[in-house]
Amino acid sequence: MTIRVLLADDQALIRGALAALLGLEGDLEVVAQVGRGDEVVAAAREHRAEVCLLDIEMPGMDGIAVAAALAAELPDCRSLIVTTFGRPGYLRRALEAGAGGFVVKDTPAPELADAVRRVHAGLRVVDPALAAESLVGGQNPLTDRERDVLREALEGSTVATIATRLHLSPGTVRNYLSSAIGKTGADTRVQAARAAQQNGWL
Repeated sequence: MTIRVLLADDQALIRGALAALLGLEGDLEVVAQVGRGDEVVAAAREHRAEVCLLDIEMPGMDGIAVAAALAAELPDCRSLIVTTFGRPGYLRRALEAGAGGFVVKDTPAPELADAVRRVHAGLRVVDPALAAESLVGGQNPLTDRERDVLREALEGSTVATIATRLHLSPGTVRNYLSSAIGKTGADTRVQAARAAQQNGWL
């Protein structure tokens, strides 16, 4: 019995390499490849994919949001995050979104193939070093609204612009930014946004 696999990564070279590696396994068949996150659910449905390998940073929809969409719309289709960005915050968010596993792209091919099999079987697969780091790092301390304002701050938006985009008062935005700066131990809102991004909290 072969496991039907979908690959989602915005880099064609990475998709091709993964397809070639997984194609060497007798029990794995790559049935579809997409370059955008917002194409995954439709392609998974059309090609009856059983496991979707998802990058995190993709146009249209990020891999964590895709994992949540798959869990909601195609619960029999499992997802495995395969990313360059091995950040503890990403790991926690991905598992909370319903991903069956989380590994980094330099995982050896036999281990990646085994991860696909285990996720297909309903098991959870997590990169061990990242799991340890996640336990040490603890929970994401930011609220949803603090994350919203930090995402805007990351783009260099002013308080007034953030307030307009998020339909908040400038004073409320300043409060959220102040709280987020305190939680991240940063000195400025841009530093806070960068720290949150590096931890995978955004």
